[in-house]
Order: sequence, then C-alpha cells, then structure tokens
Amino acid sequence: MKIISYNVNGIRAAFTKDFLGWLKTEDPDVICIQESKAGSDQIDIESLEKAGYFSTWHSAQKKGYSGVGIASKVAPKHIEIGCGIESYDNEGRIMRADFEDFSVLSVYVPSASNIDRLEFKMQFCHDFLNYIKELQNKIPNLIICGDFNICHEAIDIHNPKGLANTSGFLPMEREWMTNFMKECNLTDSFREMNPDSQQFSWWSYRANSRANNKGWRLDYHFVTKGLAKKIKSAEILGQVKHSDHCPILVEI
Repeated sequence: MKIISYNVNGIRAAFTKDFLGWLKTEDPDVICIQESKAGSDQIDIESLEKAGYFSTWHSAQKKGYSGVGIASKVAPKHIEIGCGIESYDNEGRIMRADFEDFSVLSVYVPSASNIDRLEFKMQFCHDFLNYIKELQNKIPNLIICGDFNICHEAIDIHNPKGLANTSGFLPMEREWMTNFMKECNLTDSFREMNPDSQQFSWWSYRANSRANNKGWRLDYHFVTKGLAKKIKSAEILGQVKHSDHCPILVEI
C-alpha cells in the first residue's frame, strides 16, 4: 500500500501543471492533500474519479485558503470531516478516512506569521495531540499525513543556527513534536527509514531556494506502533514540482 501526502499550495493551480498525469504515473493507493485552497465545487472531482480515485474535501470557510482532502482507490468505510473544534474546522485543517484495518488522516497545521498565529498554532498542536491520543482508543492503527509546519531536528532544516528563532523551528514547536511522537507512540516514517539523510519537502519561492536546496522538512507520515514495523519504504519526492512543497511517500 502506497500513501502520498502533498501540500499542493492550490489544487486548481496544480491541475494546470499536470498534477493528474503525475498522479496516474505515481499511482498511490491513497493521497492526502493539504492547502487545497478550493471549495469542493471548484475541484475537478470527475477527473479524479476517471483516474480511479474516490475523493472527499474539507474546505475552509475563507475562500482560497487552507483546506485538506483525501483521495483513495478504495472508498473509505467512513469519512470524518474536521475534529469537532470550530476554530480549526472553519479553516479546513483535519479530516480522516477510515478503512478496514486502519485510518488515514490529512492534517494541515497552521503556520505562524505573528505572535497571535503562533499562539493559535501551539493551541492547535496541543489539541491535536489530545485528539490523536483519544482517537487511538478506538482506532489503534493510524497513518497521520500532513504539513506540520515544523522541522523537528537540526537535520531537517538547511540553516539550523540561523533559523533557530524562526517559527517552524522554534524550541517550543520542536519540543511539541517530540512530545507528540512520544505521548502518541508515533514513528516518523521518513526518519525511521532514512536516519542520516538530509532532505527537504518545502522551499521558499525567494532567493532561488529550491535550486540551492535551502529547504525545510515540514511534511510527515506519522504511523502508530502497530504499523511502524510494516513500513517498507519512505521517500521525499523532491523532483515533483507542482508546489513550493513536494510530495512525500510511505509504503506499508
């Protein structure tokens, strides 16, 4: 089973860059999308269906902002839109697809451009940790896919010293991710399979950052304990360029 997570920075823009052709070639069983920036009525769901994918989308109330989606070859038994916390659900941050023996989540953690949004981000992270802990009581096998807007370790960012006081690499954010993995008993799939590899999944559009590989690893597949031993491979698909992010892949 092949699962991809991808912050597309606008699904409609990605479609104009042959996103669908790439999807057919890559052929994942499930793809989790973040930052769709579109309502369900603005997404070419019919073309996805013709490509063999059942898809569901959770859009933000604010047009052209945030939003997550999940597309899969097998229709889920159940789709859970949101997490029940209005301030997050209004921004289209979390959705879950339940399959026979496991569930997949697509999550888009807020970024923080100012102190108010940093407070919002950290509250989201706190609440999301509790949400996952509680969810595991009824669904032990989880694959949590998404853009977390956090680099966990120094290896995950191109300039750890220079960016130590920048949101996305703040001590409090990194500490939260450590606690998240510990308290929810989660494995970072990419780091598990590539312990010493410095690869990135996001690059600023400024200063030719991608060409110079001055990036950040913000995108993750976290898996619960029962699935961790079944990870076959985990990759960052850095050559794929529909977005300022690139897709990440885990094979279970």
